[in-house]
Amino acid sequence: MHIDFLLETFKENSRMDAIAWNDKTFSYQFLIDRIDHWENEFALNYDIPKGSIVAVEGNFSPESISLFFALTAHCCIIMPLINTINDKQLGHQLEVVRPEFVFKIDAQDNIKFKKNSSSPNHEYFLKLRKLSAPGLILFTSGSSGKPKAAVHNFSLLLEKFKVRRHAFKMVNILGWDHWGGLNTMLHILSNGGTTYVLKDRKPDYVCSLIEKYKIEVLPASPTFLNLMLISECHTKFDLSSLKVISYGAEPMPESTLLRLSEIFPEVKLQQTYGAIEWGVARSKSKSSDSLWVKIGGEDFKWRVVDGNLQIKTKSAMLGYLNAENPFTKDGWYITGDAVEVDREYLRILGRKSEIINVGGEKVYPAEVENIIQQVDNVAEVTVYKEQNPITGNIVCAKVLLVQQEDRKSVAKRIQKYCKSRLDHFKVPVRVTLSDTHQHSTRIKKLRFENTS
Repeated sequence: MHIDFLLETFKENSRMDAIAWNDKTFSYQFLIDRIDHWENEFALNYDIPKGSIVAVEGNFSPESISLFFALTAHCCIIMPLINTINDKQLGHQLEVVRPEFVFKIDAQDNIKFKKNSSSPNHEYFLKLRKLSAPGLILFTSGSSGKPKAAVHNFSLLLEKFKVRRHAFKMVNILGWDHWGGLNTMLHILSNGGTTYVLKDRKPDYVCSLIEKYKIEVLPASPTFLNLMLISECHTKFDLSSLKVISYGAEPMPESTLLRLSEIFPEVKLQQTYGAIEWGVARSKSKSSDSLWVKIGGEDFKWRVVDGNLQIKTKSAMLGYLNAENPFTKDGWYITGDAVEVDREYLRILGRKSEIINVGGEKVYPAEVENIIQQVDNVAEVTVYKEQNPITGNIVCAKVLLVQQEDRKSVAKRIQKYCKSRLDHFKVPVRVTLSDTHQHSTRIKKLRFENTS
């Protein structure tokens, strides 16, 4: 069975806490019992054949985690859905996949079940059924375009968790419908640790859990870490238990990284690199205050073609349900990330699709955002392009302030600061203020164009 190695770990740690949720703890024996319960339910009451496409709408919880493992053991093709997304986005995802069965899990861990009349037979689903392998369907964030549905042979993603590692105390900020969140959960439980489930992802609440449970590892997006610094919640709670802060999912502003290294001098700041399309690579930052990172691991290769990163790994997805194949003819996945190389180290510059061409010059939004983030009173910033008849495009910036301030004075201060630190073509021509946060429910920066 595909989760036998996990069940072995669960049995070894049967009396230990596996899940902390709503101020309650649930043991590994509870997890074993609920997995058995669900496997019996599939045959007795739900009539779910192996290889079925099953959506699980909810969040991390004792029941959702148990159900997830039971569906994996039953060789189902699992579609995790977060229950906080809007109806339009949820409807789009369901329309793309057309699951045969849907489990809805509410905030109290109560479950509703629905059987649909659909019976999709996409080539990827047929391949998984032929292999008698569990599948996993994850949607990209859509932060810079239409979300794409990636289909995995889940057994290949599970391979890396067969290697036992140290079970640090980790809080899981990343989402139920995101590989980063599932990867963190699997890492914790495959090593006999405790997964601490969040009620919300507000920095104050997360920091309170770190203090309460003496959390050792904080895996987060740069956007979350920036929000944590702005809120100054690190001064309100005792975070001395932290040993590692890992970050990924989007480019880290160097200014944010340097501030983190100053505030947490004893904490290792570790950049991670991964994607919904292929998983997470093993990584090693050059140093805590460096954006250069070494990536690799078992069965993982990388190469750079025309300044853009490509990777090859057995854990790569089968493909997208609703988009073109992103692989080269010789099997390399085209990441879309522009990079610089220094021997075995890489520095991620940003998405190739996000590059702003100004009169033939390339501008990476992350570079400009890093500078603007240093300006006093700036909470969040998103750099984007607008078309221009002379230069083709101009650089624009949308800014959320910590405290309200006159727009003209803010724009002048930002432009003056940028002129002193950036080439002239990188300086924002237009600076607008926003009253709303510029990140998604995944706490990842949203990208947009032609916005004023």
